Amino acid sequence: MASLRKDFGNRLLAIRRERKLTQEQFAEHVGISVDFLSLIERGINAPSFETIEQMAKSLRVPVKALFEFPERRPVSR
Repeated sequence: MASLRKDFGNRLLAIRRERKLTQEQFAEHVGISVDFLSLIERGINAPSFETIEQMAKSLRVPVKALFEFPERRPVSR
């Protein structure tokens, strides 16, 4: 099962790519390092609330858009 961090990272990556921003450009807009952004997008680290707000502002989306994940299919047993 995917974790919230992984889902958030995938969603952030997808929106960033839709906006045609490189990691370097986006990290600079948000005020974080490229290394930290990479860790967030891979689901390893989680950003602070302040960073999430800055990410949403930079991407011109509401904060809730960063948490709108595609439907997960139940795992068959």
